[in-house]
Amino acid sequence: QVQLVESGGGLVQPGGSLKLSCAASGSIFIIYTMGWYRQAPGKQRELVTTISWSGGKTSYADSVKGRFTISRDNAKNTVYLQMNSLKPEDTAVYYCNADLNTPLLGRDDYWGQGTQVTVSS
Repeated sequence: QVQLVESGGGLVQPGGSLKLSCAASGSIFIIYTMGWYRQAPGKQRELVTTISWSGGKTSYADSVKGRFTISRDNAKNTVYLQMNSLKPEDTAVYYCNADLNTPLLGRDDYWGQGTQVTVSS
C-alpha cells in the first residue's frame, strides 16, 4: 500500500518561509510527476507546482512564481516545497500528489493527507 505523508506546515508571519516535505512509502516501482496543490477555505483545490521525474522540468502557478521552489530526492521518494516571502493569501491546506507505478495496481494518482499552512501576523 502506498502512502504519501506531508510535513512541515505551520503558522508563519507574512514575509516568512516554510519548507514542506512529502515522503512516499510502500511498494513503488517509479514515481513520475510529483506536485503540490492547495485548498483555501471556501475555495477549490488548485495546482501550485509540479516537477518531473528527473527534476529537469518544473511548473508553477503564477501566484507563487519567484517565491516557491519545488525539488525532489528520488533516492528518498520525497518531494519538497520551499516557500519564501509568504503572504496571507498563501494560507491553505497543502496536498502532495504523485503519479506513480506499483507492482500490484500499476500506474495511478496518489494524494497525501494535507498539511496546514497559515500565514498571519
